[in-house]
Amino acid sequence: MDHNVVNLWPLLGVAVIILGFALRAHPVLVVIAACAVTGIASAMPVEKLLATMGTAFIKTRNLPLILLLPLAAIGLLERFGLKEHAQASIARIKSATTGRLLIVYLALRELTAAFGLTSLGGHICMVRPLVAPMAEGAAETRYPALTDELRHRIRAMSAATDNVGLFFGEDVFVAFGAIVLMQTILRGEGLEVEPLHIAMWGIPTAVTAFIIHSWRVHRLDAQIARAMLKQTQKETA
Repeated sequence: MDHNVVNLWPLLGVAVIILGFALRAHPVLVVIAACAVTGIASAMPVEKLLATMGTAFIKTRNLPLILLLPLAAIGLLERFGLKEHAQASIARIKSATTGRLLIVYLALRELTAAFGLTSLGGHICMVRPLVAPMAEGAAETRYPALTDELRHRIRAMSAATDNVGLFFGEDVFVAFGAIVLMQTILRGEGLEVEPLHIAMWGIPTAVTAFIIHSWRVHRLDAQIARAMLKQTQKETA
């Protein structure tokens, strides 16, 4: 038997995840099905498969509590006017626009993630209560009759900005799990590479991602202006 042949059948679990989320099935059922398919494709005994899934469940049983506590805190803050205060604060800065605000947040998100401070942002803790309302407020200052479609677009771009900043910023952090994984794989192939060297190669990618997404965010200001101009022309016609 050739021991150098790689068994690709366990990758069927990835296909199950893609198919499950495409069909909008329940996430828990999709993950369990993907684990089962991967285990069967790997010729894993049923007892070991069940034990592995049970161990993973025990290790992550506190995850719902970790997710619910920030949601409760953000809910209380919003109840006492956090969103309104954020919008009022950005409205006082006359030069602020949606694009400029998101570019600044993108820079901060990438820099903090590059130093391993990934928990300083996020959709729950930062985008939903602060970044998105401030981005909407900056647009609403210039265009009071902001449409719902534009509001949803601004919220989506705010979430995307957080994703881009985190994804490419954490690649520069030397203790990031993916960097450790790459070092382990390369070491298994006989290539000894320092984690710092791998992290340094993430800098050009992070800079490129910042430039590209900043350009996209800058275009958002022009898109909002064009959409509001068309809306005004329709109302006056």
